[in-house]
Amino acid sequence: MKKLILLLIISFVVSCKKDSKKVTKKEEIPTIKKEHFPDQLSKVFDAHGGIKAWRNAKVLSFNKDEEVHTTDLETRHIVINSPTYSLGYNGKEVWLDETKEGAYKGNKDFYYNLFFYFYAMPFVLADDGITYEKADEITFEGTNYPGYKISYNADKGTSPDDNYIIYYNPKTYQMEWLAYTVTFNSKEPSDKYNLIRYNSWENVNGLLLPKAITWYKKDEKGMPTEPAKPAMEFTLPLVSQGKLADSFFDKPVSK
Repeated sequence: MKKLILLLIISFVVSCKKDSKKVTKKEEIPTIKKEHFPDQLSKVFDAHGGIKAWRNAKVLSFNKDEEVHTTDLETRHIVINSPTYSLGYNGKEVWLDETKEGAYKGNKDFYYNLFFYFYAMPFVLADDGITYEKADEITFEGTNYPGYKISYNADKGTSPDDNYIIYYNPKTYQMEWLAYTVTFNSKEPSDKYNLIRYNSWENVNGLLLPKAITWYKKDEKGMPTEPAKPAMEFTLPLVSQGKLADSFFDKPVSK
């Protein structure tokens, strides 16, 4: 039902925008941004639908368990709705709204965009302020997976010291692994990487996005060995070119 309401809201906003558009004698020519990525990483983006399709998308939504995660891809405003709580980021603050005190267990400031990043792979690795460098391959079940390390400029996000390493299939260029560090609490660089396997994908409006991800254990050389826990599934995906009103991401007004 929440997903249906979201679709109706997007359709309404797009319709109103079209109806209110005025015809002018001279239309502005949009500035075309030139993208610069390492050649191999560009092929990874292409294998998942292409950067152009990603840039054209305005809203991304998916379900994780009972949570509905919705993100404005331009502003990166986010709202997470569940039966017992909502939380989000509206550009000014990370807010939390609970049906009863203590309904949400966790750190809202850390959590609000955590699964957006995991779900929007590999495209979030095309954000501004990123530095790319080749990483050592990892090997699993006889296949070597080349990788690229992603690091951020000091002024980007709440955890600019986080690093990611994306590993891709050398034949298909489809993303298959993600290594990442967590520096939110320590605020210091770390060389301790967690490892996720991306081996289940689905086409969502032209973009190849994850259907399930699995955290893996590693051996002493950092190579994946076996699942650390059951796969986490994503359901009811939505990618839309329609915008949502900014108020959609605000904290609900108490009655």
